Amino acid sequence: MADEVGGAPLCQYLDWDSTFFGYRIARVLGNRLTEQSVRQIRKWCDTQKIDCLYFLADSDHPETVSLAEQARFHLVDVRVTLAIKLDSSLGAGAAQACVRHFKAEDLPVLRAIARVSHRDSRFYYDQNLPQSRCDALYEAWIENSTQGYAQTVLVAEVSNRPAGYISCHVGSPGQIGLFAVAAEAQGQGLGQQLVLAAFCWFLDHKISEVSVVTQGRNIRGQRLYQSCGFSARSLQLWYHYWPRAQSPDRI
Repeated sequence: MADEVGGAPLCQYLDWDSTFFGYRIARVLGNRLTEQSVRQIRKWCDTQKIDCLYFLADSDHPETVSLAEQARFHLVDVRVTLAIKLDSSLGAGAAQACVRHFKAEDLPVLRAIARVSHRDSRFYYDQNLPQSRCDALYEAWIENSTQGYAQTVLVAEVSNRPAGYISCHVGSPGQIGLFAVAAEAQGQGLGQQLVLAAFCWFLDHKISEVSVVTQGRNIRGQRLYQSCGFSARSLQLWYHYWPRAQSPDRI
């Protein structure tokens, strides 16, 4: 942990991300900065030899945005959170679609879809991270989701072959995680059918509110969610800070 302000730690080292990308990676735990916290964060990064620091900032706090820019934090994504209150009518029609629960034999196809379907994400917009590792990140992400990271993964089929997926997480609210439709299957309404099927799954599990996060640059995704009844709830800014950007050392 980084030095504390008011008893709360400022940063956390991320073991999984560090191992996966081969850099020493951490994240800022809060969503706002002060001049004092920036000094302590930078000192901690230097002491811990951090290569990359993630920071999710409140977009409506001008001081934080200004301090992040001054500290050479690089904007890599606009994080849009949408939410919806569910009722039984929202899942109507999902039962007629070819949407079912994940089966083990789906995994190779789902990994292939994931590898090319999430390129609006912040990882791809950080040029310090190799695209091949970003591709592999989403392959691992969907695989982990099918193995317990998500409570369920629903799969859409076209001609008896997986053509899309949506992962669902139990919580308050429930959350939609990874969501994608294969490029060759787009334009057939599968995305909406997957979302409607997810609504049914959440309602079956007594979850009446659901949220989803997408990228500000993912206009197509936002339109789909809005067409299904979601509305925007918050907007935040993802920054990546590379304190040793001139010559980061791999772990």
